[in-house]
Amino acid sequence: MKFSWHGHSCIYLEAMNGCRIIIDPFIIGNELSDLDPESLDVDYIILTHGHADHVGDTLEIAKRTGATVIAVAELAEFMEKRGAKAHGMNIGGRFEFDFGSVKFVHAQHSSSYDGFYMGEPAGIVVDDGYATIYHAGDTALYSDMSLIGSVDVAFLPIGDNYTMGIDDALKAAQRVPSELYVPIHYNTFPVIEQNPYEFVNRLDGENGLVPEIGDLIEI
Repeated sequence: MKFSWHGHSCIYLEAMNGCRIIIDPFIIGNELSDLDPESLDVDYIILTHGHADHVGDTLEIAKRTGATVIAVAELAEFMEKRGAKAHGMNIGGRFEFDFGSVKFVHAQHSSSYDGFYMGEPAGIVVDDGYATIYHAGDTALYSDMSLIGSVDVAFLPIGDNYTMGIDDALKAAQRVPSELYVPIHYNTFPVIEQNPYEFVNRLDGENGLVPEIGDLIEI
């Protein structure tokens, strides 16, 4: 598997079978993003929850490319009613797609879009048979993160205010064993400005990375 970060919580994945996946494609309005929603070509879109800074450009991309939106049931239904192809899931559920498996796990947050309830927020675990990543979505620290298990890459929010900050993200790293920790959800807006290198430098091991926007990294 390969991954790249595109600002905020937007992560691009290339599975070993060549499938292209984008998580939380917040592009327009995200000044850190290097992507163009009118030319981005993906096979799947995975959403952690319904907030606008995570749903982002999902509908436009899904309808143009035919990509399947994978999301919690209420959010998937919302997308489907607006013309996207969608696959609904829920917390604790796992499903095998052609690129590998997706499991939805707890996130302590909220989820709504234009005033509509969008189901529970989630973290996601993606396994393509060769590598496993955990995208925590927007979440507070919670003790049951220890049940997620070992992964190859853990993407953890550090922005504070809306999610856990650096101190709690470091505690989350202790609960989710990972070969690599990547901070997300920071510096997009003034209220979530953080120094990601503080997070990386305070990890117990030398296993943190602040990737450059758009760099494709092999796991």
